[in-house]
Amino acid sequence: MKKPEILRKREDFKKLYKRGKSSNSRHLVLLYIKNGLSYNRKAFLASKKVGNSVCRNRARRLMREAFRKTEAELPLGYDFLLIARSSAVEAKCADVEISLRSALRRAGLIK
Repeated sequence: MKKPEILRKREDFKKLYKRGKSSNSRHLVLLYIKNGLSYNRKAFLASKKVGNSVCRNRARRLMREAFRKTEAELPLGYDFLLIARSSAVEAKCADVEISLRSALRRAGLIK
């Protein structure tokens, strides 16, 4: 059974890239848009520029954990796309969480 809170469809990604708003920070780029649903959906990306598969998976794991810790503070009804930067590989989990919080603060989604 698929989890409904994970972005999977190509149309959703296209809409995020085309009409979504962005906010960036040291370790990640945040794209977000309202989805009209009663829950948030999310996706985590790391391109080949980040490094080999071990580095990309680590960057995604760090972003997932940071998002999990801040998810309770977020408003409902948004699609979030977190894109890792190459600096996320050497970062600690707390650094990525601080980076995510600053991007969310700049976007006006949390205080």
